[in-house]
Amino acid sequence: MILQQHKIVFAGTMGAGKSEAIKSLSEVDVVSTEAINTDISFNDKMFTTVGIDYGELILEDGTKVGLYGTPGQERFDFIWNIICKGALGVIVLIDHSVEQPIQHLDFYLNYFKPISKNIIIGITHLDKKSSYSTAIYREWEASQLPPRNPLFFIDARKKQDVLLLIDTLITNTEVQLEG
Repeated sequence: MILQQHKIVFAGTMGAGKSEAIKSLSEVDVVSTEAINTDISFNDKMFTTVGIDYGELILEDGTKVGLYGTPGQERFDFIWNIICKGALGVIVLIDHSVEQPIQHLDFYLNYFKPISKNIIIGITHLDKKSSYSTAIYREWEASQLPPRNPLFFIDARKKQDVLLLIDTLITNTEVQLEG
């Protein structure tokens, strides 16, 4: 039985690094639901998440935080609502190297905004070749109405980068509780 005090969901595009982010933080063996990728047209990676990944982060005060990863493919969206119930918030990861990353960002934000008031954005794969500069995200941010979602450029394999997203999400939770 999985017992955690809090829950954080990782969502976003296929191949954005949701599973890697959870692996970088988890202090328990990650439960992974990866299977052979049959959607090669979108992403040529060998395996992809088809269920729910699970890891656990234990904070300095002993608080357990469940880390839940969703599949990125839209055909699995029925899982997204279920997994978000009771979550502190959602970390949306967007693969910068995909075609039209802003459209993907808009899609995931529009999907998750009615489900969670606490969404943090991480842009990944800045090390891969892309047709777009990172300036597209600043332009996109400028076009958004307040309140805006915090946006960071991260490497999902690096624990400190993912901790920045977690810290921001927890801080947002505390601010929302006070307000």
